[in-house]
Amino acid sequence: MWLFIAFLTVPLIEIALFIQVGGFIGLWPTLLIVVITAVLGTYLVRSQGRMAMDDMRNSFSEMRDPTEPLAHGAMILIAGALLLTPGFFTDAVGFLLLLPPFRAAAYRYMRSRVVVQNFSMSGMQSYDRDDSVIDGEFHAVKEPNAPKEAAEPFEPGEELLVKKPTHRPSGWTKH
Repeated sequence: MWLFIAFLTVPLIEIALFIQVGGFIGLWPTLLIVVITAVLGTYLVRSQGRMAMDDMRNSFSEMRDPTEPLAHGAMILIAGALLLTPGFFTDAVGFLLLLPPFRAAAYRYMRSRVVVQNFSMSGMQSYDRDDSVIDGEFHAVKEPNAPKEAAEPFEPGEELLVKKPTHRPSGWTKH
């Protein structure tokens, strides 16, 4: 129901504002304002969007809850859509959404109205890194003059064949 009311009232507000502003300053200045707000809004959305993406990347890399950066990114995206839509009311709301204090207040309001049951970051495991152990499956590669049994799979405890001494160590072989 709220969506229907928004789709009905927003165009009516925009039409009324176009008539009032156009009657006050004229057709061409009104159209110029609409174009300028679209260009300025595009620039601001790009710069604010980059900052929001950086905040989101930082929250992922620092294993913090990404809810706030995601919400800010969504509000910036909505602001961009509103600023590209011709109209004074949508431009005003779009510019408000680009202001970080307004976005923070909107986020706090939304957060007080939404209850999150559970949050987890699956797939992200933290363990000690040991560069000397490589886990994987392998099979022996027969050397050119080696007997046939050298190409059989290794059994646990068997020695690993190393490269010829003419090759430099790659870090992947044992010596």
